Amino acid sequence: MSVFVCPVCGKKLQNEEKRYFCENNHSFDRASAGYVNLLLPRHGGNHGDDKLMVRARRDFLDRGYYEPLREAVCRTLEEKLPDGALVFDAGCGEGYYTAKMAQTMAEKNGVVFGADISKEALRIAHKRESSMELAVASLYHLPLADESVDALTLIFSPLCTEEFLRVLKPGGLFVMAIPLREHLYGLKAAVYDNPYENEVKDTAIEGFELLGMEEIRRTLRLESTDDILNLFSMTPYYYKTSAADQEKLKNLQSLETEIAFGLLVYRKSGTDRQ
Repeated sequence: MSVFVCPVCGKKLQNEEKRYFCENNHSFDRASAGYVNLLLPRHGGNHGDDKLMVRARRDFLDRGYYEPLREAVCRTLEEKLPDGALVFDAGCGEGYYTAKMAQTMAEKNGVVFGADISKEALRIAHKRESSMELAVASLYHLPLADESVDALTLIFSPLCTEEFLRVLKPGGLFVMAIPLREHLYGLKAAVYDNPYENEVKDTAIEGFELLGMEEIRRTLRLESTDDILNLFSMTPYYYKTSAADQEKLKNLQSLETEIAFGLLVYRKSGTDRQ
């Protein structure tokens, strides 16, 4: 039995080696790359990060630059979730965080799975940890049953409050990573004449109780042009920056920049579960 439900009728999906299907005979092929496509055309089509952005993120993250954040996410799940918990990584991308979460929770007999709108990202995620169930899906139309997951993680993906509240069990945990004001300021200073700090929004989210926030700050020293370009290419700045400004980075052999993350931990409101 799959953790996903049919996006057409909402019935539980059964999974075989090459397909997923429900009792109403809706069937979805399992790609050779390890994921199932549960994104319906009426839910927006298949977009998501392109090959350049996905591979830049993979190559940069594999260098360990964001390891402090990954460690914090895994530690939070390990400390706050019971044995056997079902954890959904929303917008899991190429699986850098998801795969480590799966390995961490496996020690507690837990299960971690994910969804993303980018097929290219899910190909890489499957290679990182082939045991994970992965689906192409929109975060605004999750192929999950009501109140079916113990925890949901969101690492720099869109916040879809209504859907997250729907799929979380009563008292379920919601862990979200956000960039803080000074995150990547050094990178922006190398590109723009007038660099700016990030806007940090109010942490209050309707339907959730904030349990706490951990701030993770480091100074990175990038010692190659490839690392610098990969960092820039995996950010939204890449598509919003002129060719002339992008050219500045191609002449850099080293760069020092801040990283600053906020890891927020919430509980679905309305219960006394700890």
